[in-house]
Amino acid sequence: MGFEKWGYKFDGPFHSPEKLQAHSGIYVIWCRGEKNWTVLDVGEAADVNERVSNLDRVNCWSRNCLGIICYSAIYTPNLQQEGRMELEKKIKSITNPPCGEN
Repeated sequence: MGFEKWGYKFDGPFHSPEKLQAHSGIYVIWCRGEKNWTVLDVGEAADVNERVSNLDRVNCWSRNCLGIICYSAIYTPNLQQEGRMELEKKIKSITNPPCGEN
């Protein structure tokens, strides 16, 4: 399962964060509405599965989503944290998510 957005290949979207892999990358939390998808949160992690499973922003996601919350990731085995942070910043600038640190 996967899709392409903003020139990147994503794994997902999944209805559970447990489907995300324990690899380094960028995670994107989505709200699937009746007619569209919106980005709720974006971040980077050395272990995407662990990070998303332990985030304390579920309340923010729920407040900002009237649809279904979905999870996806871009895995970046060849990027260190600095490179992941740069990619995270790029996606945040495109999407302006309501949750997470901006």
